Order: sequence, then C-alpha cells, then structure tokens
Amino acid sequence: MSRTAAITLKKKAKPAVTAPLPPAHCSGNTEDREHRIAVAAYFRAERRGFQGGDPVVDWLEAEAEVDARLNSELH
Repeated sequence: MSRTAAITLKKKAKPAVTAPLPPAHCSGNTEDREHRIAVAAYFRAERRGFQGGDPVVDWLEAEAEVDARLNSELH
C-alpha cells in the first residue's frame, strides 16, 4: 500500500461512537410508550386533515412530546 493510500484510509476512518444510554422511562413498558407515540402522531396528522406533512416528522415530534411527558411524570 502506498503512503498516499494509507493517509487516505486514515482520513476516511470514522471515530468510535458510544451508544447513548436509554431514557429513564425505557425501563418501563415500551409497548405503552410506542402506543402513546403512535396515537400522538396520528392526532398530529388528523389536525392538518391528513394533508401534507411527513409521517416521520409526525412520529419524531410525537416521540419528543411523549418522552417529555413521561419524564415529567417520573420527576
């Protein structure tokens, strides 16, 4: 392997990533959490008449909302 190829390979190497710790509420019922997220995401889409929007964004926003509510219930 040439010196240039070795330098190029070093530049492309990705840094080690540690897995994030799960939120405190994950030790509870994850099926209930996912159900709450699904319902909240559905209501977000319903409020806009199921027109436009992005289901992934609905899910992510609903997930943040549910997690915030669950975390506030724990503290």
